[in-house]
Amino acid sequence: MTTLVVGATGATGRLLMRQLLDRGVHVKAIVRSPDRLPDDVTNHPRLSVIRASLLDLSDTEMLRHVSGCDAVASCLGHTISLRGIFGRPRRLVADATRRLCNAINAAQPVKPVRFVLMNTTANSNHDISEKYSFGEALVIGMVRLLLPPQVDNEKAADYLRTTVGRNHAVIQWAVVRPDTLIDANAVTEYDAYPSPTRSPIFDAGSTSRINVAHFMADLITDDPVWNRWKGQMPVLYNRQPSQRIPVSNQER
Repeated sequence: MTTLVVGATGATGRLLMRQLLDRGVHVKAIVRSPDRLPDDVTNHPRLSVIRASLLDLSDTEMLRHVSGCDAVASCLGHTISLRGIFGRPRRLVADATRRLCNAINAAQPVKPVRFVLMNTTANSNHDISEKYSFGEALVIGMVRLLLPPQVDNEKAADYLRTTVGRNHAVIQWAVVRPDTLIDANAVTEYDAYPSPTRSPIFDAGSTSRINVAHFMADLITDDPVWNRWKGQMPVLYNRQPSQRIPVSNQER
């Protein structure tokens, strides 16, 4: 099995690479700075590093890189800095999603390719009419106006949801929406839900990056998990030690 990972040098992307390599998956990683890859994976025999800026690749190069891949995983995001938030490219995630999907479609794989996109719980799934309170809608509207990455994430997910859709011949997708991201050293118990179970603005939960990477790797490598969540936008929360989850809500 081969997976193309973009955003592999980011905090979540590097954890996803480790998860996939540990599961025996061959990984292609498109990175601008290979020296930012973790030392313990740089020389891994199942890792192929492609040094390039993703959006600078030609359509022919993009096609070559996605050809032969069973899955594509995007952990792209904007760095937390003035340049990262307000600089170019403003549509990094959305443009990368569109171009990768176009390349997959052009490659015409024998079986559908799984596209797994890391996103945010502040982005609603319009397929199931998720609704926000007036206060939440007001805050999210202000975030859209003031912080370009919010719109970028929304457009990326909407491209998969509306343009690719659920019945595409060669692309299947899932959009993973973690709540507030935190760091942790090991995978812990977590839960996935079709929609947020708490307010992303006024009662945000938390999700460790390593749990996000674990769930994304499950989507790529575990058929039952994929079949449960393909075409959906699952929301991820760390499970609290005292939290009791009804069996019907346990989606792992």
